[in-house]
Amino acid sequence: MALTNKQVLDKIEKLHSDNPFDEHPLWAGLIAGTYNLEQIREFTRQFGIIPLHNHNYHGPIYVNCPDPKWREMIAEVVYEEGTGRLYANGVPHNQLYVDFAEGLGMKREDLLNAAYCPGGLGWQGWYQDRCNGTFLEAVSAHMLAAEAHGPGVFRHLAQTFKDKFGLDDKAVAFWVVHDVADEDHSGIGKELLDSFATTEAARLQVLAVVEKTLDMTFHFYDDVQRVVDAA
Repeated sequence: MALTNKQVLDKIEKLHSDNPFDEHPLWAGLIAGTYNLEQIREFTRQFGIIPLHNHNYHGPIYVNCPDPKWREMIAEVVYEEGTGRLYANGVPHNQLYVDFAEGLGMKREDLLNAAYCPGGLGWQGWYQDRCNGTFLEAVSAHMLAAEAHGPGVFRHLAQTFKDKFGLDDKAVAFWVVHDVADEDHSGIGKELLDSFATTEAARLQVLAVVEKTLDMTFHFYDDVQRVVDAA
C-alpha cells in the first residue's frame, strides 16, 4: 500500500519525538542555566549562523515556489523574518537576535565576524543547498524539519536568560517570538505537503530530506556544544 501524507507526517512526528532537541546536552544545559556568561556568548556567536543568514534560506523557497497561492504563504514567512511586522512589533528577526547579543554585553560586530565551527558550516552548506533545491525539498528541510522543533521550548529558554543574566524583555524577544512564529511556519509546511507530495517518490523524498536535515542539525549542535564547553 502506498505511503500516505498522513503516514509521512506521523513518521516525521516520530523522528522529532524520538530525538527531542531540548534533550540534547547543549539545549538542556541552556535551559537549565548551567552555562556561564562567556559560554552563552559563544553559543550566541555560533547559533547566529541561522538567524543572521535567514534571507539565504527563506528567499530561495519563495522564489522557487511554483504556485501563486502557496507563494503568498511563503511570502508571509519571508516578510515576518525581514520586517517582524506580524509577530515582533516591526523588529526584523535578525535585529531581535542582535538585541539578544547586546543584552549579553556583545556587539553586532561579534556576530558578523564570528568564526563558525565546522559543524555549523557543514549544516549551513546542507541546509542552504536544500533551500535552493526543489520546492518540496526546500519546504521539507525548512518547515517540516528545522522549524518544527522550536515551539514550546524557546519561551522557557528566554526565562532562563532573564533569571540568570538579568536580561530584559527586549533582549529575550527573539526567543519569545520564535516560540510563536516557528509554530506558524511549520504549520504552513504541513499544509503544503498535501498539495505537492502527490506521489510515492515525493513522499519518500520528504522523509529522506527531513531525516537528513535533523541529522545534520544534531551534528551542528554537537559541535556547538564542543565549542561552548571550551569557552
